[in-house]
Amino acid sequence: MAKRSGRKPVAQNRRARHDYFVESTYEAGIELKGTEVKSMRLGRVNLQESYAQVKDGEVFVYSMHISPYEQGSYFNTDPLRPKRLLLHKSEIRKLQAAVMQKGYTLIPLQIYLKNGRMKMELGVCVGKRQHDKRQDMAKRDAQRDMDRALRQHSG
Repeated sequence: MAKRSGRKPVAQNRRARHDYFVESTYEAGIELKGTEVKSMRLGRVNLQESYAQVKDGEVFVYSMHISPYEQGSYFNTDPLRPKRLLLHKSEIRKLQAAVMQKGYTLIPLQIYLKNGRMKMELGVCVGKRQHDKRQDMAKRDAQRDMDRALRQHSG
């Protein structure tokens, strides 16, 4: 069997980039049960309202909802159970130091398949204030207006 390569997105947390400034990102493996993987491959995962925490030298993601696999019967697990993230010890130390700073939190940004394995992009984030969100919306609107004007002028 040929080895799969590339990166196939499974789920994204679009709200995260709206509500937070992403300072840095880390790639982490996810410890999953068999039926959870099958359900995730079908795209039945929800990252909204999910967050990660460092606990006893390990990183766990909470409130990530993986819908039960339909053919899973009694092998299915609790959809909201905490899932352990697989990171190097040095990365865990960096994450713990970052979260100790006031206002920083760990937010799952997206889940994707990489070489046949489920991976999660984890962001070290700072919450945006309301005026920051308004500022971002104003920038997007201005960029959209400039693009529209250029298209009309050149077309």
